[in-house]
Amino acid sequence: MTPAFSLATGLGLSALRGATLAEVDAAAALQHRTDRKYLLPLDEARTFVRLLAGSHHVLDLGGRRTTSYLSTYFDTEHLAAWRAHVQGRRRRWKVRTRLYAEDGLCRAEVKTKDGRGATVKHALRIPADAYGRLGPQAAGFVGDVLGGAGIPVTAGELAPTAEIRYVRAALADLEHGTRVTLDGALTFRHGARGAALDPGLVLVETKGGARPAPADRLLLRLGGRPVPLSKYVVGQSLLTPGLPDNDVRRLVRTHFTTQARTQPLLERTPAA
Repeated sequence: MTPAFSLATGLGLSALRGATLAEVDAAAALQHRTDRKYLLPLDEARTFVRLLAGSHHVLDLGGRRTTSYLSTYFDTEHLAAWRAHVQGRRRRWKVRTRLYAEDGLCRAEVKTKDGRGATVKHALRIPADAYGRLGPQAAGFVGDVLGGAGIPVTAGELAPTAEIRYVRAALADLEHGTRVTLDGALTFRHGARGAALDPGLVLVETKGGARPAPADRLLLRLGGRPVPLSKYVVGQSLLTPGLPDNDVRRLVRTHFTTQARTQPLLERTPAA
């Protein structure tokens, strides 16, 4: 049984109404948003999905209701992006290339924070075979976005520091323009080191405005509480020996393991 099939079945996604990518993007593209994250046991995540069925659609791509994500993150030699997040700096940022595996779609992405703490995401489509590196086009894009955000880092200073893989289901409230994503089979890899989220847990993210959405209020009623979890921060904390202690350590020790052997989501990277 594949991780994608397991997540779709475990969450009961077949019970939800489907929506196309165009419908979801038209209602809830959310390049400028507030993110809230929760860790839920799979059975609680399934209950959460069931209770959202009246208001949310699931992204359906020709009958497929999950997508396998591969994300390579880039940072400086001294992990400036990681440290900015751990230290809670106002000018936080992330740079990555992301491959939507089944679709062969690849993007270079830069995420920054605005003055109010909201996430602003910038993306540039690049060829699928450019995944995992910053070629000239992607490097120019990254440099422009970081410079425009006042972040004193150039693309030439960046190198791959971690790859994060997971399977995602995306739900959208088409009426109110908010989204919910549910991630399973979450793994981290850098060189020979690997780590993974407890397979019995699902990472839930709500993406909307500054005020909590109905999905957030439902999560609170189910006993969920927001957690300060950045996939990249957690990945580096797990994979890089000697990093200073930080607020994610307890979360890491409780819900993640460095003993897992990461496996490829696909036999090969799809061609463009």
